Amino acid sequence: MAEETISQISGGEFATIPDLIASSESLQLAFVFLVTGLLVIGLIYRTFSHWSSSQKFNYTRPHISRFVRKAVLPFFAIALVSSINVYIQTTELFEVGSELDAAERFAKILNSINILVIGWTVSHLVPIALTKRDKSILEREDYEEWYDLRGFSDDDGLFHKCFKWTPPQTAPYDMNDDDFQKYIQTKEGLEVLEKYHTSKGISVGSYDKLVDDPFKEWKKLERVKYEKYYKNCVTGKNQTGQKLKPGAKPEEIYPIDIWREQKRLNNYEPLIPSSKPPGYARRQKEGVPKSAKQILPIGIFLATLLGVITWWGVDLVVLATATGGLALGVGLALKDTLENYFAYIMIKKDKVIKEGDRITLPSGYNGLVHKITPRVTYVRHGLNESLAIVPTKQIVSEEIINFTKDFKLVPATIEVGVSYLNDPHQVEAILIKIGKRAMKEVTDGNGNHLARQKKCPYLNEHKPSCGCDKDIHVDVGNPVVRFNDFNASALDFAVRVFVRDYGSQFKMKSEMRKIMYKEFKDYDIRIPWPIRTIYQGDEKREAEEIGKFDEMRNGVVKEQISKEAEGAAEDE
Repeated sequence: MAEETISQISGGEFATIPDLIASSESLQLAFVFLVTGLLVIGLIYRTFSHWSSSQKFNYTRPHISRFVRKAVLPFFAIALVSSINVYIQTTELFEVGSELDAAERFAKILNSINILVIGWTVSHLVPIALTKRDKSILEREDYEEWYDLRGFSDDDGLFHKCFKWTPPQTAPYDMNDDDFQKYIQTKEGLEVLEKYHTSKGISVGSYDKLVDDPFKEWKKLERVKYEKYYKNCVTGKNQTGQKLKPGAKPEEIYPIDIWREQKRLNNYEPLIPSSKPPGYARRQKEGVPKSAKQILPIGIFLATLLGVITWWGVDLVVLATATGGLALGVGLALKDTLENYFAYIMIKKDKVIKEGDRITLPSGYNGLVHKITPRVTYVRHGLNESLAIVPTKQIVSEEIINFTKDFKLVPATIEVGVSYLNDPHQVEAILIKIGKRAMKEVTDGNGNHLARQKKCPYLNEHKPSCGCDKDIHVDVGNPVVRFNDFNASALDFAVRVFVRDYGSQFKMKSEMRKIMYKEFKDYDIRIPWPIRTIYQGDEKREAEEIGKFDEMRNGVVKEQISKEAEGAAEDE
């Protein structure tokens, strides 16, 4: 039925195009010249595109370079088509009379080609402009981060060339006036005050601009740093000694926008040329769901194509009706595929999961989302021992536990049993001490604390925060200790701190156990062996031994009570 209806659809003026071209040798020559010219322009464009991709301009001004590459081909194509159109209109290619309609129709063909070329151009230039806007927003965010950090490590003191710090007029609320006056009298003291943070993590003083536009100065320096990076890449004057080739596939040198992105991921530390394998940045984005900007060119070009088809007299309503039955049959045959595809769209739109999220599947499999496609989703085990492949529709149709979405807070809990002869109050105080040590001492390879806390410990040393105290939307305070149970042979306790992500809890637990072992040994907190027989020991003697440390353990309790009282006073 659908095939019969389709065969009855009128092709509009398209049906006359073959007869039109066959009606005149001159027209055939013009058509051949047009096709040949477009092919030549395509070959020239390909050569130009390859040449421009290896030029320095493509790396230092990537958005302008992409804009030019996308605009060159349409410019020459439109020039060629328009020239042929003008030639037709101004010469006697067709005889006067019946052939006048043929000339108009051929001109309409040329105008249609121009419209399609313009539509193709716009569909590619609009995403470039939108991407440039997004990169400008990220650049502004980088500047804000630069301001918060008081400059990056490779800035050569630019921050203090752009801003002058003005000390406060009075002492901060948690600094006595004598110390404040001592600091404010010397240059070294002023440097201490500038780096000083209150117990709430708030800096003191203010910054006044020394230049009209610090953002402009920062952008200028960032470009200078990129020029240095590019030069080190092509000359081989870098830590690896390798000369990198512009335009190589896979990409060996980062364009400036990717360079900024990689610095952002590395806490704005300088990038070492060839420190990552070729194509590293591109592989990071493989499998990432396409954004609206990537799909936009298809929509714009399809809209242009439908407009041209309508202009040529094809009835779109009849065409849509005729293909409806065929579309229904195809839809039933591809039911599972379409379900997965629309689940993929929902995941992208609602941001249910994304690459890098830690999730647990209904089967109990726990891992990191490795890649999302319109058909299947890959989940990689945290220890890289296996890869789960599940239909994408399962992510939205079944219960999935996401440990990462919208918050960065995961508990790291250590359970331990201690002897019945140890005082629970003393054990609690020592476990809190262990938790506080872990919050302060346990860091990753970059020196960032694994534990989430109200105030970064670096602030007490008048250093910038590592970020462990940012974006916390719940009350995270001291380590939490709970007396869980009276076990058969021990008193069961648990100590808990919060870490920044799911994977960090494993290192935190390991380091806390090491600290716990040492502290328990120092304070003679005993972890008993399982009791299986009647106890025949000298309890009085053991009590006397343990009692020797009562004064030391009570000191920990008093110290803890004192700190809690000080903290409560500060909160008030």
